[in-house]
Amino acid sequence: MRSVLSLLLAVSVAACFGGGLGPPQGSLVGTWGGDDAGFIVTDTSAHAHVGCTKGDVHARILTDEFGRFDVLGEYNVNAYPVDLGILHPARFIGQVTGAQMTLTIVLTDTTLSFGPVSLRYGRAPEMAMCPICR
Repeated sequence: MRSVLSLLLAVSVAACFGGGLGPPQGSLVGTWGGDDAGFIVTDTSAHAHVGCTKGDVHARILTDEFGRFDVLGEYNVNAYPVDLGILHPARFIGQVTGAQMTLTIVLTDTTLSFGPVSLRYGRAPEMAMCPICR
């Protein structure tokens, strides 16, 4: 009984101090949120927002044994206030450690990049600066 109570206490303390559980090993599926940034990942695609920009990956994202990923997608830097519909080829580069992700989006046809942003697994994106991503 004492060991069960100790385990429950440890889990509760970890949750209170941000040590929550991350996604299953090698998977990114779920919602990753941060300040003015978000990354929503499914088994077959992903959608990202950094400020008032947005982009998509049209493939499954897997991490390597060090929690890193680097995948191709497309990115729209003119999503607000008028979406011009111009999509740039982009690399979505990140690293996951537990429930924390660092994400950078690099356009491959220009010198622009967005991030790095810090995201947390299971946290809703807080898009205070941009009304299109709420």
